[in-house]
Amino acid sequence: MIRLLWTVLVALSSLSAVELPQPVAIDPGGPGKAPSDAIVLFDGNNLDAWQHENGSAANWKVADGAMTVAAVSGDIYTRQRFGDVQLHVEWRTPAVVEGHGQERGNSGVYLQSRYEVQVLDSYDNVTYSNGQAAAVYKQYIPLVNASRGPGEWQCYDIVFRAPRFGADGSLESPAVMTVFHNGVLVQDHVELRGATTNVGEPVYQAHGPLPLMLQDHHNPLSYRNIWLRELSAGR
Repeated sequence: MIRLLWTVLVALSSLSAVELPQPVAIDPGGPGKAPSDAIVLFDGNNLDAWQHENGSAANWKVADGAMTVAAVSGDIYTRQRFGDVQLHVEWRTPAVVEGHGQERGNSGVYLQSRYEVQVLDSYDNVTYSNGQAAAVYKQYIPLVNASRGPGEWQCYDIVFRAPRFGADGSLESPAVMTVFHNGVLVQDHVELRGATTNVGEPVYQAHGPLPLMLQDHHNPLSYRNIWLRELSAGR
């Protein structure tokens, strides 16, 4: 009798587990290939997903599967707007080293056009630590310097949760970032104090979904294989 009861309980437990909601199956992709549920923003072919701030077509240079900052052409923005995302972006600083500190391979990945993860040649290049590669610019120093050498491809994998604002524009919860640089955890669920600023304290201004931005800092940076996955609103 006890054995029979046990068998019934196990069967009911298994049935209950099977009936729970199942996660959606996707193709996870691989090197150079985005997951099947991702929005591909740049696959090496064109800049159709991008524009300049004034709405004109992005005019960075596209060659050999990469896009490169065209000098003094301006930042570029995605045509789509986003909230919470998982972002993958690969980047490369010039192989020929020129300048030092902030002048060496400078650019930035701006979530929602205002929250920057710094891009910089930080290989054997000392600058202020909250302005080096993988810093949340002027807010959080990376846990380690995981930089590869000049001219080598590097990658960021970023989980970004957008800030939430009340109906009156007040901040209800700050933006949060987790960042992996070349596969190494460098920002661990850090809470941002506001939008990126070079001088003064960061502050929040209420907003909704906004474009992703790549910065033109007058250095010939290259980017490739950019995709993101939109995430649910839950934290």
